[in-house]
Amino acid sequence: MSTAPSSAEIFDRAVDEGQRRLDQPLLELVSTSFIAGFTFVFGVVALGIVESIVEPHFGEIARIAGSLAFAAGFVFLIVGRTELFNENFADPVAAAVDEQGTWMLGPLARLWLVTLVFNLVGGFLFALVFVVEGVLPTGTSEALRGFAEESVRRGLAAWFASAIAGGALVSLLSFLLVAVNSVRSRIWLAYAVGFLLALGPFDHVVVTALHLFLGVLFGAEVGLVTLGTMLAAITAGNFVGGIGLVAFTHVVQGIGARESD
Repeated sequence: MSTAPSSAEIFDRAVDEGQRRLDQPLLELVSTSFIAGFTFVFGVVALGIVESIVEPHFGEIARIAGSLAFAAGFVFLIVGRTELFNENFADPVAAAVDEQGTWMLGPLARLWLVTLVFNLVGGFLFALVFVVEGVLPTGTSEALRGFAEESVRRGLAAWFASAIAGGALVSLLSFLLVAVNSVRSRIWLAYAVGFLLALGPFDHVVVTALHLFLGVLFGAEVGLVTLGTMLAAITAGNFVGGIGLVAFTHVVQGIGARESD
């Protein structure tokens, strides 16, 4: 059995992983972000399929079942080494803090902007496949439409607070992944985070945008102003939770542990 790494070792691994992400050529970054976007559509659609099947027979248990199905999307993401907005907050921030004489704001902005844009592009384009009549089981479209309509009714404060939780949860995954030594552990961590994110449900801008887009394609009424306000609030909340809570505290922990060695 391998020994668990110390806090200093975890921080060093995070720096190495963050530097790898920051150094990606543009074409690689675009492609991995695009792949992550369409990969997550499978998780969103799986959630809708399972909830639509389980809910008529078992009621609220359907949310648990749907969350278990959705979590597979996170496993695809992590095993496939693709790039998801917010999941790439913690390690690149660790690399930026570790770099002497610069905060690497340009490379960080490039990473996050390209990732967000192409996560959405990949997801939106792939979502169109599932609108074709007969692709999804009966009842799935109603479940996806209902999720979208429920989400937009929650209000600004709920969107922002839920996104803080979602941002913290997804960003935490980055540090957890560099703290383990086996592929099996990485898979279980990814699955656990995906399950908790959907169970809340806690908002992540890409995942929520895909839910909303699929819901709109199936007839949900979501105004453009409401949509823009919602996604802006969720993005801001993801930054607060992902960087303000998780990345900052883990970086401070890692630097302190390194200095004490």
